[in-house]
Amino acid sequence: MNKILVGVMALVSLAMPLQASAEDVKPSAEALLHQMDEASRALSYELSYILIKKNSIEPLRYRHALENGETYAHLVYLSGPPREVIQRGNEVSYFEPGLDPFTIDSNKMVAPLPPIMKTDISELAGYYDFIAMGRAREAGVPCDVVRIAPKDGARYSYLLWIDTRSKLVMRADLLDRDGEPLEQYRAVSYVINPKVGDVLKSLENVELPAVVQLPPKPQADLDWTVNWLPQGFHSVSRNRHRLMMTERPVESKMYSDGLFSFSIYVSAADNYTVREQLVRQGRRTLHSYLLKGKEVTVVGDIPPATARRVAESVQFPATGSKPQ
Repeated sequence: MNKILVGVMALVSLAMPLQASAEDVKPSAEALLHQMDEASRALSYELSYILIKKNSIEPLRYRHALENGETYAHLVYLSGPPREVIQRGNEVSYFEPGLDPFTIDSNKMVAPLPPIMKTDISELAGYYDFIAMGRAREAGVPCDVVRIAPKDGARYSYLLWIDTRSKLVMRADLLDRDGEPLEQYRAVSYVINPKVGDVLKSLENVELPAVVQLPPKPQADLDWTVNWLPQGFHSVSRNRHRLMMTERPVESKMYSDGLFSFSIYVSAADNYTVREQLVRQGRRTLHSYLLKGKEVTVVGDIPPATARRVAESVQFPATGSKPQ
């Protein structure tokens, strides 16, 4: 009898470490981000959150559903004048105070949502490190904490709190290069329920503004070059236009890495041009630089040191550089 008891105890003692090790297995940081991406695109949910900036706090409510392969979403600003954004498939309608409502052909809202929610994680993996930071609690639920850090240190990073069950983002901190928060998205409450999809599906019967037919913008052939870009940034657009207030002609190029973006503007210097100017407000940096009678301005969601280096890398035809 004693031998049988000892044998059973030995089997139990061997099984317990195996069970514990299986429970301790957690997905990698990159796998968590893929799960978060899938959840944010596929689930029917309502998320109330606040966007915290240096001098403001903005409460918002976001509803999302995927019905018959079509995305339906509704974002409402909960304070100040009524403002909302409605997405119905590949059409996004904007309702802003002081402007006539309008609809554009797009599959993505231009709205204060965490940019990481609908980003190509596999593409980001080439120039960002995904680092698991353990677990914490946010919005009343346990979360996996993941840091998205640039490999080259030339841009901002994100710290994310991902709900361990739903995989939705409960908090997203945009951090500068010293680790100080520039913006915070913090969930207050959320609901995952198919009924959210039923509510949003009713948008099919809502009469929204007609789609604005925007004329295609041909990519301008600009003769100046950019000799340095942070890793992963690629050209999105190139054009010539005039500033609305001054009618001043400007050439511009826009770049993005899928998470952050910035633009470079080049115009002839005039009496109002300063030799150099650097301003940062929250996530947005503006750096102006006078070069060979031209004013070069970099504006976007990048650190000041990066904006300066990009601006100073701009060269004009005499250098014979290959356009980027």
